[in-house]
Amino acid sequence: MTAESAVTTCYRHPRVESHVRCTRCDRYICPSCMREASVGHQCVGCVKEGARTVRQARTVFGGRISAVPLVTYVLIGLNVLAYLAELARSSVVDRFGMLGAGLRDTDGAHYLWQYPYGSMHAEGLVGGEWERLLTSAFLHMPPDDGIGVLHLVMNMASLWTVGRVVEAQLGRVRYLALYLLSALDGSVLVLLAAPDTLTIGASGAIFGLGAAYYVMGRRLGYDMRSVNQHMGGLLLWLVLSAWVTSWEAHLGGLLAGGAVTLAYAYAPRDGRRTLVQTGACVALLALLLVLALVKVSDLTGGAGA
Repeated sequence: MTAESAVTTCYRHPRVESHVRCTRCDRYICPSCMREASVGHQCVGCVKEGARTVRQARTVFGGRISAVPLVTYVLIGLNVLAYLAELARSSVVDRFGMLGAGLRDTDGAHYLWQYPYGSMHAEGLVGGEWERLLTSAFLHMPPDDGIGVLHLVMNMASLWTVGRVVEAQLGRVRYLALYLLSALDGSVLVLLAAPDTLTIGASGAIFGLGAAYYVMGRRLGYDMRSVNQHMGGLLLWLVLSAWVTSWEAHLGGLLAGGAVTLAYAYAPRDGRRTLVQTGACVALLALLLVLALVKVSDLTGGAGA
């Protein structure tokens, strides 16, 4: 064998002489293809393959660990975009705010619900506008009404503060399900208790996150003094703001957030965990939809929307 034929080269760069083998696939690799391993070096391909087969770490609640609160960013962005839509067209609030039952005449004037309603047009859930159950949670008071833009700022500050912590523990999918179910429960409680009242705001979902933070704190052994202070503040605000805000939405979000997070926290930590958690969310969703359907049917004398 000649000296020239004994030269070995990198399998990814045939023109580069190499004398180091990948400890996993045993192929020659050059310095640019080397990746440090626990023993020796591995090639780029083996490192990628190893990353795919390594079991990803999860939190106590089953969520995948992520350093970026992507869902929280998206939710804040959607709320801000919805507010810009309100500024561009004031009718957005009337059309997409939470309203169980209302009437509108041909000139666009709004009236309290009564059934039968004659020549007027039904609006709200009784008019088939079921999307209001969720769209209302992304709308806030316009600048010329009540506290105006401060409504948006306060809710988004709370979402940013608490949402990042909750998302980090629950993972993106569970976190999003919690948020939407809390918002939905708030809207359904508004429908049941005050169907003719137009309500908007992300507060129901924010209260759901607050309840989730409390349950998480107990499950993970947080210093409960600060957690209890946070929960006490939420409950105090729920009582004090009852005559100026929608206490129904707040209470509904609080109850849903607590219930869903309890299911997340105490589901069996084995192959059944995801099934139990998903089942709890689906069961709550089904219950809320049934309650909404029954209420709408009652408002329309059994005729439905």
